[in-house]
Amino acid sequence: MRKKISAALLGVGMAATAVLATGGGAQGHGYSEAPTSRQSHCAKGAVTNCGAIQWEPQSVEGPKGFPARGPQDGTICAGGNGRFAQLDDPRGGNWPTTKLRPGQGYTFNWRMTAPHRTSEFQYYITKNGWDPSKRLTRADLEPQPFMTVPMGGRQPAYNESHQGTVPTGKSGKHIILGVWNIYDTANAFYACADVEL
Repeated sequence: MRKKISAALLGVGMAATAVLATGGGAQGHGYSEAPTSRQSHCAKGAVTNCGAIQWEPQSVEGPKGFPARGPQDGTICAGGNGRFAQLDDPRGGNWPTTKLRPGQGYTFNWRMTAPHRTSEFQYYITKNGWDPSKRLTRADLEPQPFMTVPMGGRQPAYNESHQGTVPTGKSGKHIILGVWNIYDTANAFYACADVEL
């Protein structure tokens, strides 16, 4: 009897260790809700055929250091993560869009499921004349973020909001790429939001 109880306790202990090792509470997870990101559209069921991202919109994690490093061109919206390749599919340029006005003040919002110490949030926008029917590349984006929110290692709120201004001189369909750079890991979280200006 004692051997059975000991074996059962050992099994529970090993299972708890496995959970801690794979789902550690120090990992950050989150995604852009305003403007609505592709992964948010998938999670809400507004877009179908999304694969695993519909259950894990918070998990678009890839190497940080964008644009010098990070996901390869054509895999930026999925953070270079092949499990979420549906986010890189331009769908003929037909992802749902958030309507914005150039020069408008706007509240950019992230939903965090596991906030993590943060270096900064960065926001990039596509250049005029980019082709929304093709996969996103660095050459499609303005070289500098139009907004950077430094965090200095602080932990963001579960509903993290940033006040900013929509870039001027833009019209038609564009992508706003949000990059959440984690302070104490080598990774960042990526969110592509399709917008209409």
